[in-house]
Amino acid sequence: MFMGCDISQDSFNYCLRNASGIILNGKVENTATHIRKWISALKKEHGLDLSQVIFCMEHTGIYGLILIRVLHERSHHVCVESAANIKLSLGLQRGKNDKVDAQRIAEYAMRYTDRLKQWKPKRAVIEKLQLLNGMRARLLKSRNILSSHTNEVKRFMGKAEYEILKKGTQASLNGIEKNIKDIDKQIQALIKSDENLTRLTRYVTSVKGVGMVTCSAMLVRTNEFKDYPDAKKFACTAGLAPFDHSSGKSIRGKSRVSHKAHKDLKTLLHMCAVNCIGKKGELKDYYDRKVAEGKNKMLIINAVRNKLVHRIFAVVRDEVMYQKNYQYNLVMS
Repeated sequence: MFMGCDISQDSFNYCLRNASGIILNGKVENTATHIRKWISALKKEHGLDLSQVIFCMEHTGIYGLILIRVLHERSHHVCVESAANIKLSLGLQRGKNDKVDAQRIAEYAMRYTDRLKQWKPKRAVIEKLQLLNGMRARLLKSRNILSSHTNEVKRFMGKAEYEILKKGTQASLNGIEKNIKDIDKQIQALIKSDENLTRLTRYVTSVKGVGMVTCSAMLVRTNEFKDYPDAKKFACTAGLAPFDHSSGKSIRGKSRVSHKAHKDLKTLLHMCAVNCIGKKGELKDYYDRKVAEGKNKMLIINAVRNKLVHRIFAVVRDEVMYQKNYQYNLVMS
């Protein structure tokens, strides 16, 4: 049986179904107490064997954490799927409400049982690292909003008005800058406190151009490089892999990267690539050579980003520090 859960901030709708059709549906408040009562009612009042039920829900960030944790505590089967996957897999849909969405999630779970992956919790240290990364990203966004606005209006204001604006935002900018530095220290301390994270960070940051911020983001996104078997799959997730754009005789477009990607990772890797091609080295030589050949500059930068990703995954896979002139040791039989 398949339980579809459509989760919002205060409550969630559920729909239980099997191959014959819908068995139950309803609504539950999104609190640990109400969820535990709901699970007990499913067992006692409806006589359900919950070991035979797959609970499926969309990834809704923090809204689904309570339900996931309660279900995981009881060792139930939990699957957290991308909302885009569910929406695109069911064909043309008309209308939308929470009750219908729960039914659609249950239908998706039933149709694509072979694709579902059981949710497993990340280590506590990774959860904390993810929290710190999120805090840092929000602080950076706030800093950029304040500073960019102040710089943009400078040439349109009189000196006295501009000084009032600058003075009013400077204290906030200084506070944000201090908070960012504090979080950077916490991230470094957290990584140093864990043996596996320290080891992985040593390998990743040995690749020229890759710093602690990018490394920290990759550790979280890849779940310590456990969730991605190779560099190509990660490149696809980060929006670096080009795909063909052609069909029949009429469409002959250039290969392009997909916008369905984690843009935060793409931005960080872009900054790493720009840093590499701005300094002397083989990647700058590669960039200059391709520009001289007439290649599109953004295409070349994307190639550099892919090179960095492949290098990162290679050093993690082989558990070695990056070596510019690495030589394979051939085993002679």
